[in-house]
Amino acid sequence: MAIRFAKIIAQLILWFVGLSLLLVLAFKWLPVPVTATMLMDENGITKDWEPLSDIDPNLVAAVIAAEDGKFCEHSGFDTEAIEQALQERAQGQRQRGASTISQQTAKNVFLWQGGGWFRKGLEAWFTFWIEAVWGKQRIMEVYLNVAETGIGTYGAEAGAQRYFGSSAAQLSRDQASRMAVALPSPKTRSVRNPGGWLARHGNTIEARIGVVKRDALDACVYE
Repeated sequence: MAIRFAKIIAQLILWFVGLSLLLVLAFKWLPVPVTATMLMDENGITKDWEPLSDIDPNLVAAVIAAEDGKFCEHSGFDTEAIEQALQERAQGQRQRGASTISQQTAKNVFLWQGGGWFRKGLEAWFTFWIEAVWGKQRIMEVYLNVAETGIGTYGAEAGAQRYFGSSAAQLSRDQASRMAVALPSPKTRSVRNPGGWLARHGNTIEARIGVVKRDALDACVYE
């Protein structure tokens, strides 16, 4: 019985590894048609896949400034941010977000929202492989096309049309920064008329867009 059970587990692992790598390889070139988050969205799905060349560099710089300043430096995981988050957790303090854009992309494409160590383990697996197979440019392209940008709205193009009535190919720094700061909670954070902390945070990110471009923190996206 134990041997049979072990064989079943081994077969399941092999199937998972094979299928996951097949999906990673496929999505290196193919647009991601749908995600678990989209399928579970009670508000429907509005999306429009666009190549990275048709997404304004201001938005790329804004999400790097807001979400992952070391995007071009790390290999999928920001170890310094992870260590800081673990320390804050041990001290009972409010934890900072430690997920990189690569991790968020892996979660959005292949997994589901929510926490738990099991999902985190799967997220690490897919993050490793998309970094190895896709590269930074493709990771950013996929991220900006599958990220939830509003209620029932996914991707940069659908978000830009929703909030500004224009294409994602032409976003001002102000527009890009407002979209970027709303990404962690697009259903509750206002893009059109942010106020209070959100408005101040947007102004900070707008200023950091210049830093990202000046210091070439987005260089890996345009190599």
